[in-house]
Amino acid sequence: MGCIQAQDFAQAKWALGMRVSGSSEGGIDRDFNEGKILRTHVLRPTWHFVLPADIGWMLKLTAPRIKAFSRPVHRQLSIDTHILRLSKKIMAKALEGGKQMTRQELAVLLRKAGIDTNDIRMSFLMMDAELDGLICSGARKGKQFTYTLLEERVKRVLDLTDEEALGELARRYFYSRGPATLPDFAWWSGLNLALAKRGLEIGKAGLECTVTNGQAYWFQREGKGKDTTSGKTARPAAGRDHPMAAVLLLPAYDEYAVAYKDRSDMLPPEYAKTTFHGLKPIVVVNGRVAGMWRRTQQKGRMTVEPMLRYFCATRQNVFYLHIT
Repeated sequence: MGCIQAQDFAQAKWALGMRVSGSSEGGIDRDFNEGKILRTHVLRPTWHFVLPADIGWMLKLTAPRIKAFSRPVHRQLSIDTHILRLSKKIMAKALEGGKQMTRQELAVLLRKAGIDTNDIRMSFLMMDAELDGLICSGARKGKQFTYTLLEERVKRVLDLTDEEALGELARRYFYSRGPATLPDFAWWSGLNLALAKRGLEIGKAGLECTVTNGQAYWFQREGKGKDTTSGKTARPAAGRDHPMAAVLLLPAYDEYAVAYKDRSDMLPPEYAKTTFHGLKPIVVVNGRVAGMWRRTQQKGRMTVEPMLRYFCATRQNVFYLHIT
């Protein structure tokens, strides 16, 4: 999938668990703490889960766009080039040698150097350091997140040219999220339409296209296409060998909703506002949003409460949820 949106850490772990057979929350936590999964700003200006091997070429491709998005905010916050350089110099020195520090611990060091670190300023200082490939996620300290130096955390990266990176990003997107449109890919990637189109042109060797209502939808050709990371023939797109379950409990910001500019095929109009355009935890019945859900955990017991008002058939559907 390339990466998975992850500003809500607990919900993003649920998104991985929905897709990785045999996974557990404990296993995902271990992989995250060991650096097998990174959480950093990439693509649009928000956090994503990404594999260490992919972080280099993804940042090289998308960081300039996110930095351009941030510049007007930097001016409003009086963050100039000198402050950015100084803050990164302080972070680099503090973290060298494999050290891992929380945002609050790093903020103390920046304030000692005379840098204002109120919440929103600190957020943009940290994000700029992430986009430059200086820092990335470290292991958690209790419930707090830490940061560490990317070059010390990641030992091997996939080295791609700009053209190769554009094509690879397009392949990752359409293989895992197709059928989808070019505007969908541009939205998800944060690239402008011209770059997104170029990426599709480079990466479409393993794709096929169908036109519906005048719109071109791209998706993986059965049994075709190469996985650039391994050189092996890519497997058929997820869901073709194993049809989607009739009922799914998807987390907030799940890629099933967030990966598309146009969500009308899966999101009934009456649910657009109440589900924040499909980005809250949603119940999906036969591929379409049928409501929302929430969970509560107490003493090792999870309670799931579905909130349903919409039904996909002419008669009311009744279904049971069995959570283990």
